[in-house]
Amino acid sequence: MSAYETLEILKDEGGWAEVVFNRPDVLNALNLQMVTDLTAALSELEQDADVRGLIFRGAGDRAFIAGADISELVERKCEDAFRAINAGLFQKIEDFPRPTIAAIGGYCLGGGSELALACDIRIGAEDAVMGQPEVKLGIIPGAGAPHRLTRTVGTGLARELIFTGRLVEADECVRIGLLNRVVANDALLDDARGTMRSILKNSDLAVRLAKIALNAACNSVDRRHMMLECVSQGITFDSDDKRQRMARFLERKKQKEQNANGGGEA
Repeated sequence: MSAYETLEILKDEGGWAEVVFNRPDVLNALNLQMVTDLTAALSELEQDADVRGLIFRGAGDRAFIAGADISELVERKCEDAFRAINAGLFQKIEDFPRPTIAAIGGYCLGGGSELALACDIRIGAEDAVMGQPEVKLGIIPGAGAPHRLTRTVGTGLARELIFTGRLVEADECVRIGLLNRVVANDALLDDARGTMRSILKNSDLAVRLAKIALNAACNSVDRRHMMLECVSQGITFDSDDKRQRMARFLERKKQKEQNANGGGEA
């Protein structure tokens, strides 16, 4: 496997690969380099005959992916949204020909939640927290949440979660279908790996065809709807409200870091 700046790829002799989001110092925030790395890694893994499944997880013990990197997002313009970079990546995950499992510990927010929604199975630790808080930053979730979240939890709940931006803890995530199940924090990887082993005991051809059939059955969204999400997000990217909200977010983050380091610069 190629080496990646923001990812670690671990191949298990059992027949799967683990994709580790490796930016723990920033809660594995999704930046452009990670999108580039993950897009390339998926293409490479898809061609690897020894890889019959993927497990996605975050480095460290605080986050799966805590959302997009706001320091980059604040600079994005309308034309950036039209490129549908994140939306294209998450579609690539949904279309990956092998089964995919998201092993979610800690924060799984914004783009992290959208990535998890593109996976076939989501298993959460007891400390898992999911949500789409984009409206608090003056934008919308434009990389799959409007259609995948609706498909997963239903129209009413999807509207509530996106409109309010509220965060959802593990027990509620299971109840509403965001997670398949919740396990103890220290059992998360064992459970995800055990689930993958159970899948890979079965006929490889049958599992691959079952995924194609399941995707066809549940994915009734026209690709034009995905572009509408990107266009809507693009309009918010150019708004003053977005810039102001993200600037305040970054200032609060800077202040918290200064406080944690003893009150700021000497």
